[in-house]
This record gives sequence, structure tokens and C-alpha cells, in this order.
Amino acid sequence: QGLRNHGNTCFMNAVVQCLSNTAPLAERLALGRYRARGEVTHRLAALVRALWTRDYTPQLSAEFKNIVSKHSSQFRGNAQHDALEFLLWLLDRMHEDLGAASPAQHSRGPTQVGRCSPRVGARGAVPAPVTLPIHFRSSLTCPHCLKQSNTFDPFLCISLPIPLRQTRALNVTLVLQGERWRFVRVGLAVPLLGTVADLRELVAREGRIPAEQVILAELSPRGFLRSLADPEALAAAGEAAPVYAFQPPPARRAGTAPCSDWLRLPARPAWIGYESLGCSGIGAGRGGGNGPGIGGRLTARSSDCLHRAPGGRILLLLCNTAGTGPQLTRFGPPLVLREERGVSWEQLQQNILAQLRGVLRGDVRPQGTGALFRIRLAGGSAPCTYLSPQDPRPLCHPAIDRALQLSGAGGPPHVRLTAEWDMSTKERLFGSIQDEVVQDAESVRRQQQAHGQQHSCTLDECFQLYTKEEQVRAPPGT
Repeated sequence: QGLRNHGNTCFMNAVVQCLSNTAPLAERLALGRYRARGEVTHRLAALVRALWTRDYTPQLSAEFKNIVSKHSSQFRGNAQHDALEFLLWLLDRMHEDLGAASPAQHSRGPTQVGRCSPRVGARGAVPAPVTLPIHFRSSLTCPHCLKQSNTFDPFLCISLPIPLRQTRALNVTLVLQGERWRFVRVGLAVPLLGTVADLRELVAREGRIPAEQVILAELSPRGFLRSLADPEALAAAGEAAPVYAFQPPPARRAGTAPCSDWLRLPARPAWIGYESLGCSGIGAGRGGGNGPGIGGRLTARSSDCLHRAPGGRILLLLCNTAGTGPQLTRFGPPLVLREERGVSWEQLQQNILAQLRGVLRGDVRPQGTGALFRIRLAGGSAPCTYLSPQDPRPLCHPAIDRALQLSGAGGPPHVRLTAEWDMSTKERLFGSIQDEVVQDAESVRRQQQAHGQQHSCTLDECFQLYTKEEQVRAPPGT
């Protein structure tokens, strides 16, 4: 039921309507279940009772305004006022009229005990059964001796914190292997204050693969930027470039055929050839010999290897680029290979081409030897390190060892390589192919929709955040 406006009394009417619709308070006022010494509370009770019994007349609200003006010069006249300011004054006046109760008479909530700090504070808002204001109980419990101390502070109004969104949407492209390469972009809700280890667990759960096998890397339109290590903060992941998650091929057991369970490929595919394309290769004059290397850049040689005896297999992340300078762009699908350290340049090149046979064009026959592309070590300690086509063991040198050490904690150690093609060779072999074809999972749309909406919360969630246990450090000398 509405209240008559007696001249800019909308602030007063709004507060009365709020209190009359606060069920526990309205019930006590309307049914007379209170003991008050002051007339402000009596007039408010009469007004609330009239609203609920439909006996309201403008005379009742006018009398209430007159009583308020009598006890507070601030609200005399017909000036405009703030509703919250009037509410605090009215609650404080009701507290004086009803009489304050002792904090010891109030109900006591459960006490929380700290686990890992010298002192832990637990908050609990304990409402008084009849009187105002509410008393705020603060409990301190020592985690060592378990001694507890409680303090009570009265308050009429509290400012509740609003819980912020704790996650953000992040799209990750899964590079999966089976009969053929498959690229699936999934949407994940990653914690704002999490680490890459949390992202690795989410990716492993989404891709249904063990977390220790997941390789996370940022891949831009120009190639690899970096690999993501578990201790790193997750806040910057995916901002500089999209995140890719690679599933390594299964490790080969001793005495078994090389990786026949994930790609059945011959050691020297009959469809790979060089002469028919007119590619002379990259010889000693372009960094393959003992000179300074390609374009004055460092060319890695296995003759510099600290460990002369090659052995074991390593994981290689590889992407293809074409062009030079600002026109350098990535094309085709990124791949992950497992290669022997002692593999030759010719065999390494053939294995890379075998992985790319799904996007190669034409039927080429093997003729002669040479280098169709240059292989650059991405993210190494040197500014630009190339593997040499003339090297008998291009994967066996200190630059590869350093790259393995820099791959970071989390996920299997790996090396990031970039196959650089000149534009004419790329056009002959691949045509106008651009990036890999990625299929979006339903989770991408779902996470974008969930995180694109305005964040909402309940009043109970605000109270839970406000009364959450806090870790309090003891002052020096205590």
C-alpha cells in the first residue's frame, strides 16, 4: 500500500516501505512484540500496523514525520534527504527506544580455527533476537595452543564485498593424433589466479590424455613464441598468441617398428622427390659448410656436440613458415614428432615431409639429395640457430641440449623447430594452403557465453565472502 508524500518525503516513505517488508521486524512492530521507551518506535509501529491491516491514512504518515522532525532537526522541513542516511538514523533511534542487550545474550555461531598462520580471525554476524543493532563477533584462535578470544562490535550497516568472477574463458587448440592429424579448439574456464599446471590438468581432462603428456605452447601467425611451464602464472597465457596443446606420439618400445601405431609411414616415402621441382637445396655455400652460416647466422653442427655418442629419442614441435621479414607467415598444421638423436638430415627431412603428406600437392619421385627447407631452432639461447643440411647428425649438438633444458617444468621435454620455406617452393609443394583447419567444440561457445554475460551473485554469496576466515599476522614482539 502506498504512502502519501508530504513534501519531499519520498526518502522517508522508501525506508518505511523497506522496514515494513522486512518480515521479522514488521511482525514484532505490527503485533506489539516489543518494549520501547520512545515515541519514534511507537509511531513507526503504528504506521507499519496500518499498512498491513489496510487501515492507513495520510494522517498516520504525517504524524510519523512530525515525530521524526521533533527528535531530529536534520529532517525538519521539506528538504530532500538521502534514504540511507535516514535509515541509519531511524535504526539507531529504535535501538535507543528498545534498549540495548548484552552481547553475551546473543546466539553464538561456530568458531573457525586456522591451520597455517600464527593467528586466524573468523567473522560471524550474529543477529540480536529483539533489539538493534546487530553485533559483529570476531573470533581469534591460535593454531598452536587453540586459545580463543571473542570480541563483539555493534553495527547498523555493513558494506558487503561483491564476489568477483574467479575464472576467464581461454580457447586451447588440441593437436591430437590418430589415423590422421586432428585439430580441435576447446573452451576452458581457467582460474584467474591459477598457474599453467592448472591449465595442463584442464587440457588433460578435456582431451582425455595424461597430464604429464601435454605440451603447451603459444603459436602465433609467425611461428612459435614460447612453451608454457607449470610454475608460470596463468594470467598472461593466451594473450600474446593462441595456446596449442600437443599430444606426443607414443614412445617406441625397444625392438618394435617405429611408431606404427600412430602413423604407418615408410622410412623413405616413394612420393618424395626434389629434382622434378627444380630445387637445388641448401648446400655448403648457404651455411652447410664451415662458414658463418646462412645469412651470417649461426648454423649448428654436430661436430660441436659435447656428447658425441647420439642416443635416445626426443620430441620435436614443428611449424612451417614461408616468406621473409614482415611477410613471414606460418602455414599448414603444426606437428609433433619423436625422432632419434642420431637421425641424418635427409631422414629428418623425409620424416617431416611424411607428416605433411596430407597437405602436399602433386606426385613427386625421389631424385638426388638436398634441402627443401631450412630448419631453425626456435627459442634457443642464440638469436637465430639453424640446423645444417651437411651435418651427419643435426639433432646432436649443444643447442638442442640447451633447448631441452629450457623447455621448462611440466610436460615432456621438447624442442621447437621452424621449417622455413622460400615462397616459390612453398607454392609448388603446398599451393595456397594457409593455417590448419580447426574444429570448434561446443565448449568454446558455452564458455564465451558464460563469461560474456554480466557477472551476478546472491546476497548469501556476499555474506559468505564477508565472513570468510582470514589469516591474521601477529604484530612484532607478541
